[in-house]
Amino acid sequence: MHVHDLAPWQHAHRFETGQENAAERRARIVVALTVAMMVAEIAAGMMFNSMALLADGWHMATHAGALGIAAFAYAFARRHADDRHFTFGTGKVGTLAGFASAIALGITALLMAWESANRLMSTQTIAFDQALLVAAIGLAVNIASAAILGGHGHEHGHGHGHGHDDHGHHRGHGDHNLRAAYLHVLADAVTSVLAIAALLLGKYLGWWWMDPLMGLIGAAVIAKWAWGLMASTGAVLVDRSDDNDLTEDVRTAIESDADNRLADLHLWQVGPGHWAAIVAVVTATPRDPAHYKRLLAPVHELSHISIEVQPCCDEACGVARTATPAP
Repeated sequence: MHVHDLAPWQHAHRFETGQENAAERRARIVVALTVAMMVAEIAAGMMFNSMALLADGWHMATHAGALGIAAFAYAFARRHADDRHFTFGTGKVGTLAGFASAIALGITALLMAWESANRLMSTQTIAFDQALLVAAIGLAVNIASAAILGGHGHEHGHGHGHGHDDHGHHRGHGDHNLRAAYLHVLADAVTSVLAIAALLLGKYLGWWWMDPLMGLIGAAVIAKWAWGLMASTGAVLVDRSDDNDLTEDVRTAIESDADNRLADLHLWQVGPGHWAAIVAVVTATPRDPAHYKRLLAPVHELSHISIEVQPCCDEACGVARTATPAP
């Protein structure tokens, strides 16, 4: 079912930032740059026997894969945006892509650590001048890639036309898929700097062991990024919400009206900057669901709201909030 096929009383489930098409184009450009540099660094690392260069190349390989997954996720989400088989749309496809990238990063970190540790066991002969040139080019590519992505890990509105000047919070408005890609590029830049530092120390001080040591450090950096990305995307995939501010905003909006009490609340993220909510209200003066949706209108993060209203018959609903069941 497409948007133009919807009846007047139905609504679409396009929970987007409005920046997906531009983000997909940027991701594809950066994929091409990253793949080209990845091939050059891995080949040069093997040719010049530099573990730091190999580590940077492998790091770029994982990020090329991650960026490729990101580009695919945008395309998939776009093609299936109006597919009613996706109950809440395809807003989480990018999050799933980020989680897959995190797993790939973790595996690569283990492989890098193993190879680096083995190389520490014996003296290595490294062609420092050639390796330095390739590493410098790699850093330049990383900087260019970051510029293309534009630091778009920053938060964006979700395209519902709401202003945010009167609302004190900006929660999860960024595109997690593009943010993951941007962080991947930043991690690439870090490992490029480490590779250059290791090669310089090896060339001028004879510290050949700095090269495999930087491989270990690079592996640790990748593992850290992998864990952070896995934690953040995994939380969205299992509908975990630690946003106490959003919960309190919903509670305040409902309970500031009449004798309403929030009996039950379920919040989960359905797309970048978009949250769904199931709200159960208990009140002695029940109103139609549209009334409670109007109360929640200032909570701009809520894009899909279901309201359940139960009359309070046995006792006054204006009891202390401490008696209200926790959401």
